Amino acid sequence: MRPQGITKTIDLGDGKVITIETGVLAKQADGSVTVRIGDTILLATVVATKEAREGIDFLPLQVEYREKFSAAGRFPGGFFKREARPSDHETLTSRLVDRAIRPLFPDDFHGDMQVIISLMSSDKQNQSDAIACLAGAAALAVSDIPFGGPVSEIRVVRVNGKFILNPTWAEQEGADMNLIIAGTATDILMVEGEMKEVQEADMIAAIKVAHEAIKVHCKVLNELSAAVPKSQTKRTYNHENNDAAIGQLINDFCYQKYYDLALVASGKEERSANFAAIKEACLATLTDEQKTDKAMLGRFFKKTQKKAVRNVVLDKGVRLDGRKTTDIRDIWSEIDVLPGTHGSAIFTRGETQAINMVTLGSSMDEQTIDVATGKSTVNFMLHYNFPSFSTGEVKPIRGPGRREVGHGNLALRALKPVIPPAPGNPYTIRLNCDVLESNGSSSMATVCSGTLALMDAGIKITAPVSGIAMGMISDGKRHAILSDILGDEDFLGDMDFKVTGTAKGITATQMDMKVDGLPYEVLAQALEQARQGRLHILSEMLKTIAEPREDYKPHAPRIITFDVPKESIGPIIGPGGRVIQEIQAETGAVVSIDEVDGRGIVEVSSENKASIDAAVARIKSIAFPPQAEIGVTYKGKVKTIMPYGAFVEIFPGTDGLLHVSELAWSRVDRVEDFLKEGEMIEFQVTGKDPRSGKLKLSRRVLLPKPEGYVEREPAMEGDRRDDRPRREFRDRGPRRD
Repeated sequence: MRPQGITKTIDLGDGKVITIETGVLAKQADGSVTVRIGDTILLATVVATKEAREGIDFLPLQVEYREKFSAAGRFPGGFFKREARPSDHETLTSRLVDRAIRPLFPDDFHGDMQVIISLMSSDKQNQSDAIACLAGAAALAVSDIPFGGPVSEIRVVRVNGKFILNPTWAEQEGADMNLIIAGTATDILMVEGEMKEVQEADMIAAIKVAHEAIKVHCKVLNELSAAVPKSQTKRTYNHENNDAAIGQLINDFCYQKYYDLALVASGKEERSANFAAIKEACLATLTDEQKTDKAMLGRFFKKTQKKAVRNVVLDKGVRLDGRKTTDIRDIWSEIDVLPGTHGSAIFTRGETQAINMVTLGSSMDEQTIDVATGKSTVNFMLHYNFPSFSTGEVKPIRGPGRREVGHGNLALRALKPVIPPAPGNPYTIRLNCDVLESNGSSSMATVCSGTLALMDAGIKITAPVSGIAMGMISDGKRHAILSDILGDEDFLGDMDFKVTGTAKGITATQMDMKVDGLPYEVLAQALEQARQGRLHILSEMLKTIAEPREDYKPHAPRIITFDVPKESIGPIIGPGGRVIQEIQAETGAVVSIDEVDGRGIVEVSSENKASIDAAVARIKSIAFPPQAEIGVTYKGKVKTIMPYGAFVEIFPGTDGLLHVSELAWSRVDRVEDFLKEGEMIEFQVTGKDPRSGKLKLSRRVLLPKPEGYVEREPAMEGDRRDDRPRREFRDRGPRRD
């Protein structure tokens, strides 16, 4: 018998209803729920250990979002036919949930925790990533795990000036804003999304619309939690040892020294060494017993250093490297640094440096995306790499981690709006960025170097894009907005706010808040300061290259696209692909053809213009064949030899029959004695067979007629080979042995 679950609903308007149910599935987890919108259903579970592992002084939280192909009635691709490593989409969705819930756990809770959110059913209309955080937060709400929620997430898009909450795939077509926003009933915690050069005020308006909906979500989650007895008593824990007396000793010894050091401008390595020296001096004053708990000491040192540096910024308006709050670090950039690539650029801002490489390809190089809800292709890719040497560390080389996938996706969304569609851009484009040095905002360096590399490659982007990372420090009464933050400022600040855009408007953003109660006025100030910084960075970039190159690099592939009639697609491809393969083999060009909107779209690419011209000529002669004229002499290739003659190509896609009787004036017993397949011969078109419609060819009419030649009588009706009399068949009865 099905257990009686607890159900709550959220009405989004426009006929959309979210249903949350608990108490039915996965009841051995600390918390579990199903969340449904339409026929899209997520199962979310959370489990946390009651004790922390030894030596752990952080929250070991895993957020895993997974999509079952069965949810959409599909088989996974590949040999094993089962889900493998998470796709980029699953990784990015996991990050969205993680960034929303992680700040809300108690600082001293260090139990291993795993939040698993699984797509169990998909209607292929409602997007599951928009309700993933709601599902995870609901699982936490019905558990006994200490959590500062409720929290929720919602997608908001703008189509034709109208905001739509949690749109279907069809509803978000043509949107100029697409944001996912997370928050509590009182605060915005996270913003992620892409835009088509929108204004800062429009972005704030979208956040406000989303927050009103989030408040409703949080109210429902509180009601759900109140209906579950288990969630009313949160578990007790003791995951940290904190000796307040030792903390005070460290604060008394270090605070002023940290404060004075923060007033002196210094580089990353020097600053790190100076802070470490203060720590060592303090440790020398402590007894062995006081130094027993190293994790506790580390927390106290970090807390004291953070407080001192933050107060310097709030008191003096001075930052660790000596800049004022609005100052941007020195910038230099260079293009065409890697001659073997199709485009390249280096962008350096302070102690952050990125090198970006462009590769141009044809439609055959497009990436196929195979996820549970269906297959698609993309022709613009950006891959971000963060090698350990960029921060002076030694680490094993592994595949891209979640951070690399997330930073790469942010840069991709920043640049995607300015990539022109075909025919303005016939290429598949890959940007490959390596971070060579890192001290703050390497993802924004990826955007800037990507813009420069695209222009160096000759891609006619609609506008150059720059990016900046903003920070904030607040004590509840005072706040300071920091432009172009350092890595240290990211750690000690209350906000990490990345904004990218053109001179006209914003193209992408990513914001994470670590403080409660950020007024919209402060957010507006941060956006305006970001705009000013973005424009300054853009002006520095344009000193290196002001607009895309007129032409592509000499060694870059050239691509020609043109339309052909739909009925020509088959003849161009040929039986089993024989014709198109022959064209590629003979010309050296790469040819692809596809049907779009009832017409054939042909794409021909090569680094050699002559190859393209030859392939285009062959294809057009098939799609738009010339008409063979009777009595005109042509030269063509022998395609197929048969006992009764040979089929000869007059034009590509057009051939005729050269009958055995038209090979020579003399008698021909074997066609192979006169012709070979693939041989080029001259012939004349003499007519058309009224039954088959095939053109009739003759070779002998071009040869001298032998002296005294007498024309033979025409072949009897039904003789398919030559003009010899047809043999009479006689029934001789059964054969005798």
